[in-house]
Amino acid sequence: MASTPPSHGQPHRTPPQQHGHVIPRHPRLDPLADRYAARTHGMKTSEIRALFSVVSRPEVVSLAGGMPAVTALPLDAVGSMIGELVSGMGAQTLQYGSGQGDPRLRERICDVMALEGITDASPSEVVVTVGSQQGLDLVTRVFCDPGDVILAEGPSYVGALGVFQAAEARVRHVPMDDDGLIPEALEQALIECRANGDRVKFLYTVPNYHNPGGVTLSEPRRQAIVDIADRYDLLVIEDNPYGLLGFDREPMRALRARDAQRVIYLGSFSKTFSPGLRVGWVLAPLAVREKLVLATEAQVLCPPSLTQYAVARYLDTQPWREQIKLFTELYRERRDATLESLDALMPPGTTWTRPDGGFYVWLKLPNGLDSKLMQPRAVNAHVAYVPGIGFYADGSGREYMRLSYCYPEPDQIREGVRRLARVIEAELDLHSTFDAVDTGTFRAVGRPTHTAETIVGPANSDRIED
Repeated sequence: MASTPPSHGQPHRTPPQQHGHVIPRHPRLDPLADRYAARTHGMKTSEIRALFSVVSRPEVVSLAGGMPAVTALPLDAVGSMIGELVSGMGAQTLQYGSGQGDPRLRERICDVMALEGITDASPSEVVVTVGSQQGLDLVTRVFCDPGDVILAEGPSYVGALGVFQAAEARVRHVPMDDDGLIPEALEQALIECRANGDRVKFLYTVPNYHNPGGVTLSEPRRQAIVDIADRYDLLVIEDNPYGLLGFDREPMRALRARDAQRVIYLGSFSKTFSPGLRVGWVLAPLAVREKLVLATEAQVLCPPSLTQYAVARYLDTQPWREQIKLFTELYRERRDATLESLDALMPPGTTWTRPDGGFYVWLKLPNGLDSKLMQPRAVNAHVAYVPGIGFYADGSGREYMRLSYCYPEPDQIREGVRRLARVIEAELDLHSTFDAVDTGTFRAVGRPTHTAETIVGPANSDRIED
């Protein structure tokens, strides 16, 4: 076969293969990659978001997502209420609003917080936000510079870790046990940070029915933490989406009720009304409030008017306290189904927390097992959970997982736990075969005891998942 001569007037080019490499035929996947801000380099999908495509499959029992049971709401009444708002007050509800939020809603928010002992709050100190997630982002923007240190429970809420990472702050975890954040560990962390020259901007804590730990900060520790904050001039961010969802007790007195100047409070209607409306709030001293409003106006201009009016009208016209009691009864039944199934089915060496409110159980696998590596086998067995690794800033927590009981029906929960137990047993068999785990030295947890097995986030870097 005759060779094709080179085109006249064009230099001869040796085929790329003759130089030992291949010149890419297509542009790189992201031509703007070298233009992104440095803060984007660490961004990654959360462990929960990564499961969305899996948990939507009907054959999978999801013990992963913390989705409230909104079908327990009086949906007809809520729908009519919102329709009347638009038809009767469309000129207000469909218009721009204040960057601080609707005054009537801020008054009702103060009524809600009074249930947790915050009786001195003024509507002028409240900033309405697009969920408490935006509130946390605003607070972090206002207070944190790159390199600053934030103290947070270990494990910690995955959404908070994402906010802190975006702000280029460094997270130092403080361990918890069955009674919540350990005050002595908090003080030790503060001493070490001072010795290292670290700038600690605040403590971030979820004191009630912790996400993901399922534990609640005890009454004596609440005062101890406030006292430590006072001694060390420490700001405290109290994130409290679950505080009204206790199963067997009245709401506990908030940290903010003990110190109005040192504690900034984040609240949300996502768990007690509707997450789809995306209405939360920040209660902060007036000087901080002003900066939060400026940050809100720069970020979203103002929170959505329609959803604010809807929440305010709901609080004005619907039996919302009775609805919260209905939610707690529903979640208690699902919590009970979870704990009973875990007690009956989990293999020796598996331990877990026993929440008295909220949405989550924090489970610790027998030694040697890795919840992240085990996850594909669990999905193949049609059960989903969130690996503990997502709830630590340093990537630890692989021996933990978060189980959420708020969304599935009790029978689904029992089946999901049965499937999960079989997966864990299979992993133990595999490890035993290779002499990786001595399963004879572990026992199943019964009633909670204050032993090393029940520690949610021990000081040796064990973590709890959100």
